Amino acid sequence: MTVHLVGAGPGDPDLLTLRAASLLARAEVIVHDRLVDPRLLASASSWAELVDVGKTPGSRRNSQDEINDILVDRGRRYETVVRLKGGDPFVFGRGGEEAEALRAAGIDVEVVPGISSSVAGPAAAGIPVTMRGVASGVSIVTAHQDPNNDRQLDWTALANAGTTLVILMGAARARSIAERLVAGGMRPDMPVAVVTNATCPDQCIDRLTLDRLGSEPVANPSVIVVGEVAARDVLRDVPVLASLVEGATS
Repeated sequence: MTVHLVGAGPGDPDLLTLRAASLLARAEVIVHDRLVDPRLLASASSWAELVDVGKTPGSRRNSQDEINDILVDRGRRYETVVRLKGGDPFVFGRGGEEAEALRAAGIDVEVVPGISSSVAGPAAAGIPVTMRGVASGVSIVTAHQDPNNDRQLDWTALANAGTTLVILMGAARARSIAERLVAGGMRPDMPVAVVTNATCPDQCIDRLTLDRLGSEPVANPSVIVVGEVAARDVLRDVPVLASLVEGATS
């Protein structure tokens, strides 16, 4: 009996890995998140139990402990269980917590990596998160932190790291993020790109500067890219000058 922690990728079903597709087709139980594309679930076998444990922002539905209990219960009763998670299970997907809970219960675990929106979102917008002569590194953070954890992000350190900054789950806190980065020393006219519904048919790309981030509501789910690379669109083979396209939608 094995629970497979499967990454569903950034959104487009065509970006699912072959291993993930194979498991979905033969799983007896699929425990899935809210943002998983319905077309992926349509590939499940007709006898599979589909368990929706999606969390809506601000909702108390399906705490992580409850999800762990569901996984342990199904993992004890079925041969093949898939825990289908958006992006990659181990990139802000709480896959580590679920793996520990399952192993503590004596249940085997397999991790099937998926493409994280932290790199797929910028890539779909033509933004390389690293680029020779522009950005030699990338920092990936989540703006949605555990309120019970005293360890908070050091926004001043991030502002001065000199790397591309990719922020997940930051839509509701976009204005606060911008203010903290500027207060930490990042220049107000630093290029920013907001990629909403990355890789999906309704993908939207907003390009602006840091001082304008959050001045208008940021849609959810979005990937926020901060750094010099956010002013580029290599898919068009031309740089996008943020100063000329402030607030415009690509």
